[in-house]
Amino acid sequence: FFFFSSLTNPSGERNRQQQRFGRTIPTKLLHQNTQYKETMATKTSAAKTAEMTALVKEGAKNDAVSVPKGDAENQATGPKTKAETQAGKALMACTMYSGCSVSMILVNKSLASSYSHMYDGDLNVFLVVIQAVVAVVCVEICKKFKLVEYPAFNLETARLWAPVNILFCGMLFTGMASLQHNSVPMVSVFKNITNVVVTFGDRFFFGVKVEPLVLAAFSLMIGGALAAAANDLSASPLGLFWMGANVFSTAGYILYMKFATKNVKLSKFGMVFYNNVLCTLFLFPITLFNGEMNIFMSTPALHTSDYYMKNFFSGFVGFFLNFASLNCVAATGPTTYATVGSLNKIPISLLGYVLFDDVINSQTWMYIVVSMMGGFIYSYAKIRAAKQRTKESSSS
Repeated sequence: FFFFSSLTNPSGERNRQQQRFGRTIPTKLLHQNTQYKETMATKTSAAKTAEMTALVKEGAKNDAVSVPKGDAENQATGPKTKAETQAGKALMACTMYSGCSVSMILVNKSLASSYSHMYDGDLNVFLVVIQAVVAVVCVEICKKFKLVEYPAFNLETARLWAPVNILFCGMLFTGMASLQHNSVPMVSVFKNITNVVVTFGDRFFFGVKVEPLVLAAFSLMIGGALAAAANDLSASPLGLFWMGANVFSTAGYILYMKFATKNVKLSKFGMVFYNNVLCTLFLFPITLFNGEMNIFMSTPALHTSDYYMKNFFSGFVGFFLNFASLNCVAATGPTTYATVGSLNKIPISLLGYVLFDDVINSQTWMYIVVSMMGGFIYSYAKIRAAKQRTKESSSS
């Protein structure tokens, strides 16, 4: 303490220390300490001046500010690592969505094949309501055990999310109506046209660039669907109306879902909660008016533990499908989401052949092969576009 204090004020500090310790501090020692301070300050200033002079000369020589090696490596590899991370997330999101979607269709097909002969009519909307209720129960249980977090039900948030469910209901009902007035192959052709509408909607509303190879992939898929359905392209004016309505309601549902996932301040599980709560509120009254609830209540063969367990399992899969759909749209975009949905017909056809003895004729095989080719071209186009963006970000 004496040493460092004496460096700042030798005479004053000498008097204070003499008073504190009650003895005389040698003046010679204080003088030596003062000289030491001045010498160290001189050396430090000289060293700093020499270092700054060297840096300035080096900068003038290279005509650039030097960057530390570690930072340079990070700048060189940063965009590439980020692009690879985004590609991995997109692949995971697409795989999860495809797996959940295929599983849901197969579970519903199992329910239909096992119980449809026990009643007259169909229970399509009723099954959607059951799945929505089970999904709400699942997400609430997760929240109860603090596995997920989202705010309590709020009317303003519900208002912002409601168009997603309204468009979903429109997609559901126009799809049912189009199947009643058109052949299945014709519906498949229009489903592929939906991808094109979604692509240009993505361009118009969100400014996403449309790659020529993407349009080539869609053209190939539509051509394959037309070739596979060449002998069964029957449609009526009313059927074409319902198909057109289904195309635009499906495109609107997918595009608004992207808008909602970016602008509604909710976690993914909060979106699952609102999506299924509103779906139940919108569709449950319809089951009362179209007679599906009455069919279920008046059919004792459906009041079995087996039927309940299968419906609970389908709702459990639907819970994951909701999350996977929202995650896929957020991670990849509406165009890729719609394309993956179209390509899901390939594993569904193959698994239907293995599990349910569905017949795959030559036309179906043609559709599968052409759709796979279109899917490969689409994937290549997206990978190439991602690499191009990485190069542009690296150069900038």
